[in-house]
This record gives sequence, C-alpha cells and structure tokens, in this order.
Amino acid sequence: MNNVKLASLWINHPKDNYVKCLLCSRYCIIAPGKFGVCGVRKNVDGKLYTYVYGLLSAVAVDPIEKKPLMHYKPSSSVLSISTVGCNFFCKFCQNWEISQARLERGLYGEYMSPEEVISLAKKYKADGISFTYNEPTIFFEYMYDVARLAKEEGLFTTMVTNGYMSKEALEEFYPYLDAATVDFKASGNTEFYRKYMSVPDPSPIYNFLKLLREKKVFIEVTNLIVPEIGDKEKDLRRLANWIAGELGEETPFHLLRFYPQYKMSDIPPTSIRVLEKLANIAKDAGLKHVYIGNVWGHPLENTYCPRCGKLVIEREGYLVKKNLLTEEGKCPYCGYKMNVVL
Repeated sequence: MNNVKLASLWINHPKDNYVKCLLCSRYCIIAPGKFGVCGVRKNVDGKLYTYVYGLLSAVAVDPIEKKPLMHYKPSSSVLSISTVGCNFFCKFCQNWEISQARLERGLYGEYMSPEEVISLAKKYKADGISFTYNEPTIFFEYMYDVARLAKEEGLFTTMVTNGYMSKEALEEFYPYLDAATVDFKASGNTEFYRKYMSVPDPSPIYNFLKLLREKKVFIEVTNLIVPEIGDKEKDLRRLANWIAGELGEETPFHLLRFYPQYKMSDIPPTSIRVLEKLANIAKDAGLKHVYIGNVWGHPLENTYCPRCGKLVIEREGYLVKKNLLTEEGKCPYCGYKMNVVL
C-alpha cells in the first residue's frame, strides 16, 4: 500500500519491541501492534509506520485568508490538503469527520503522490500549499515531502496547527515552512485543554511558537472563544501579554467565534459583544493587529495601520476588497512599515 511507509522521528524503547514516537509533544510509547494517540502511526514488530502517507481526506483551493493568514501574501490562493487523524480529541472540532475519524470510522482517503499535489497546485494556479483541516503534524512524512517539492517549484508553504509538533520535528521541517497559523482554544486554559480536548498540558505550544519565531517562520495566532467555559478575561489577558512579549506586538491575533459542533452542539455561538470585549483586552495588552473571525462584515476583519489608525486592507470574509499598502508594504498615509509579507 502506497499510504503505509516507515515513519521518521521515533526510537526504540527499552521494553521489548516497544517504540517511542518523537513527532509530537505527547511522545507516545507504543506497544507492538498498537497505534499512537493520533491513530495513524502504528508499531509493527518494533518499527513505527505511518498509515496515512498521501491518503488525502480533503483537497481544495482556498484563499489564504481562510487559514486565517491576514498578513502573509494577502489575496493569494493555496491548495489545501489533509489526511485523517489528530493528536487532540477536541469535543467541539469543526472538522471532526476527518480529525476524529480514528474514533468514528477508521482510516480513509484517496492516495495522491507529492508530485501529483504539486501538479494539481500548478494546474489551478495556486500560489502555495497549505497543510490544514486536520492536524498536519500527524502526517509529517508526507507534509515534508510535499513541502520540499513545493519549494523547488517556487510555491510557498503554510500549516494550520495546534502547536503540539515536537522540537525534533520542527528542526527538520522549518526550512520548508514559510508561515504557520497556530490555534489556541480558550486562551490556553489548562483545565479546558484537559476536560474538553484530552490534552494534559498546553505548555509545549508556547515553546513551539518561540521556536517558530527563532526560525523566522511567519506566525499568526488564533484563539477559539467558547462561550462561558472558554471565554475568561484573565486567560485572554495572560495569552495576549505573552504573545506581545515573546512574539512581538505586531503578531496578528485572531479571536474566533465558536459555533456548535460535534459533541458540543448544545452550546450557542459566541456573543459578538464578548468577542469585542476580549479584542479590546488584547489591544490593551499591546497587540497591534487584533481580528475577529467567523463574523462576516465585522470591522475587525480589516487591517489598520498601527501608527495612524487608517484602514489599509479591507476585507469581506475571505475576500480582500482593497489593499492600499505600497509595494514595500508601507501604509500609504503615514509610511509605516507593516508586518505584512506581500
């Protein structure tokens, strides 16, 4: 089977025929014949294999603003690809049919070689490749091969990730990664991660972000706001302060509206008033580019100059209606150099 390949980033464990996976910050110790938490990497006779190499669950051409990436190559398009599986168990997952497939329906998809992905991207005149929809870390070997070819063909690469990729994996992958959207939930509240996502400790996400910055990968941060149980102001303030201090005040920060889904369909969508209040807290923490996502037509889906406050990129949903930045990425009104990659 083309989709089953010897995995990278694992070592033998002292216990006979056990292996330790080094791909994500769970560092699973996997018994013979068993899968890791992600549900796609299996120990076969003391060797670790990936079962989703090129086994794609979704392929689509998207505007880059959908990732969301507002400050990296505005108005460009990306070929988005995903497999199945995830190393998180979010009860509210918007893409649960593919990310939680290991629980619901097993592994599925259609095989596409890395070369075919690149050809498809060029056929549809995409500017880049985005690894997205499910957690791309778990299909690392395939992502690596696609990204390496993409760079050779002049395509940029992005990933939308929960930030749990290990240091070992990022050290191998960063030369082929241009931009990343890192998704927080409930402002990184530890109890929320444990209760609603079955993730014991969100702290590796912060280390991942710092390493991304060190490697000069362009970063945008999202934060899903779940009403009542994941909208605490003190958590938001702490996260915004951390981003401003560690990643920089001009790091784009997106507050995403929650919609009922999967095992949390009884919770209503996030109030726009709550999102606006949290946006003001993030701005007070020093963040210069705060967005409200999943609310079409809101003023905070636009980009404003941090110096003069004037609108420089106007959007409607994922569509850029007007980009007034100069070719050098400067505000046309006051000349301020924006943190935007054109």
